[in-house]
Amino acid sequence: MTDMVLKKSILFSLRIIIVSAVFFYIHTQVLIHLGYLPYANMLIQGYFANVILAIFIVVALLFLKRKFNDQLGFLFMAGSLLKFAVFFIFFSPEFRADGEISRLEFLSFFVPYLFCLFLETFEVIRILNSTKKE
Repeated sequence: MTDMVLKKSILFSLRIIIVSAVFFYIHTQVLIHLGYLPYANMLIQGYFANVILAIFIVVALLFLKRKFNDQLGFLFMAGSLLKFAVFFIFFSPEFRADGEISRLEFLSFFVPYLFCLFLETFEVIRILNSTKKE
């Protein structure tokens, strides 16, 4: 059991890291094209935090699916709450330092958040479907 969980964890981690690197590149290129500084507004930290949290959430769900199969959806939502907590604790104070959160600041966290949420959701659907077959 743990070999399969470890394999799925590594595959998901590699997948999200590679795809997020592509998204990060596209995101920075769009910023450059629009005349903005590509690495300002905690963009690197936004991608890093979202990818690490997505990996943590999916790996935790993989390890907990046998014991808490019926509660996986709630555990997934708790993971999303964790992401929002990270935003409000670490990102929001930095963004609000000048009294407001600019659109670029918001997007530097929200774009990777949505991207990782999409990949997480897809993986959680796979986890839930695999528990039905077992």
